[in-house]
Order: sequence, then C-alpha cells, then structure tokens
Amino acid sequence: MGKGWCLFFLFWPVAAVVSCAAAPFIGWSFPYDNAQAASNLGIRIDHLFYLILAITAAVFIGTQAVLVYALWRSANNRDERAQHTHGNHKLELIWSIIPGAILLFLALYQMNLWADFRFKNHYPEAAVKDPLAEVTARQFEWRFRYPAIGKQLQPKPQPDDLYTVNELHVPFGKPVLIQLRSDDVQHSFFLPALRIKQDALPGLQIPVWFEANKPGVYDLVCAELCGWGHYKMKAHVIVEPEEEYQAYLKNLTQQQSYDGLGQIAANENGSESEAAEK
Repeated sequence: MGKGWCLFFLFWPVAAVVSCAAAPFIGWSFPYDNAQAASNLGIRIDHLFYLILAITAAVFIGTQAVLVYALWRSANNRDERAQHTHGNHKLELIWSIIPGAILLFLALYQMNLWADFRFKNHYPEAAVKDPLAEVTARQFEWRFRYPAIGKQLQPKPQPDDLYTVNELHVPFGKPVLIQLRSDDVQHSFFLPALRIKQDALPGLQIPVWFEANKPGVYDLVCAELCGWGHYKMKAHVIVEPEEEYQAYLKNLTQQQSYDGLGQIAANENGSESEAAEK
C-alpha cells in the first residue's frame, strides 16, 4: 500500500475527532440554549455522556494511530514480511480486562444518577407528596389532568379536576412529579431539552419527576412509533415562575367552570355597580 493511502486513512479519523471537538461550538451537539440542559438532572446526564465520549474517543484515537503506524511502516519497507500468529493469551486478557474495567467503572459511576431518576425512595419528597398532574398519552395527543387548586391529585378523576391538551404548565425551579399512563398503545414521554424520557405503557401508571432550571417553552414529543399519526404528538411544556403558574391555574379554573351565564352575571353586576356609583 502506498503512502497516499496511508494519508487517506489518516485523514478520516482526524476529521472525525476535529468535527466531534467542534460540534458543541457550531450547534451540532445537544439541542437548546448552547447545548445546556434545561434541568439539573439533564446536566448530570450530559456530564455522563461527555465522560463516555472522552473514553471512546481515546480508544478510537489509539486504535487508529496503531493502524496508521502499521500502514506507514509497511509502505516504507516493502521487504519486511508480516508474521502470521494465531492466538495470544496475553493480548486476549489485556483487551478483555481493560474494556471490562471501563464498563464496570461506568456502571458504578452512574449508579447515583440512575437511582435519583428511577428509584422512588430517591425522589424529592415534596414532589412525591403532591404530584403535579396526570399525563395520558393516546393516539394522537397528550392529555393533562391537574387537581383543583388547593387539592391533591387523586388516582381517579374528580369533578373539579382541570384538563388541557398538548400544553403542560410547570413551575420553575421546583421538582415536580407527573403520573404517566397510556390509553391505548405504547408511547414515550420525551422532553429533549430536559433530557427526560419515559415510556408510557397501557395498564401502568408510571411516576416521572424532573426539575426545570430555566423558564421557557420546551417541546414534548412521543419517542415511540405509535401509529400513523405519531408525528402529530408534538406538545409543549411551559416552564414559568410559581406566580404565573398559579395565575394560569386560576384562569383555567374560570374557563372550565364557566357555564355560559357567568359572563352575563358579571356584566349585570358591573352595570349595577356603575349605576350605584352614579
């Protein structure tokens, strides 16, 4: 093999490493706000991802360097003959033990993060005691059920519960818990900006908690191919200060308790007040 081919095989791993290193600065990395996760849990997940990326990058660079060295050496000395060997216990032990040790390290390193996200006894106590809403996935929309103001979410719907479709409001800087379920097939509750993802399975109610660390409007999508209208399951999660969240609930309560006479009664009361003032 000529030196031109050696340079060709050297170019691609170098290009891969350079493009990966530049990705966060040119918008090729995680989405939203300079790739910064919008939840504290998401930031920890990103750190774990970058750690795994650094380890795999080191392995990739090392193996490619050895490959290019072998090609370059054979290109410079065509009289040297390669030796065929079959089986080497020492090498087999090395390339078995080192990857095993790396995987064991990663498994232990991420245990706290996994426990905080998945184990109920690690959930924030306030969020567990007072779940924010029930989220129901169905073909092809997201339905949200809030408890009435001042009340707690009950497993079964209550007469004064509040409902919305494809728009979930949550308070900012506060851990919240939702009860996730599915009405029909398997869906997946996915908040890319917050790095939160959980399958919704028929017959199960699955608690999911998260804490948004910055206000904003974030996409909620279904990450499971759930049918012909899967693409329609795009909703929004609106993260806002506690005051605005409470104002939203009050407004939602007024809208859903309106019986068609409330506005008339309000106008009549207003007219009477104006007459009394005159």
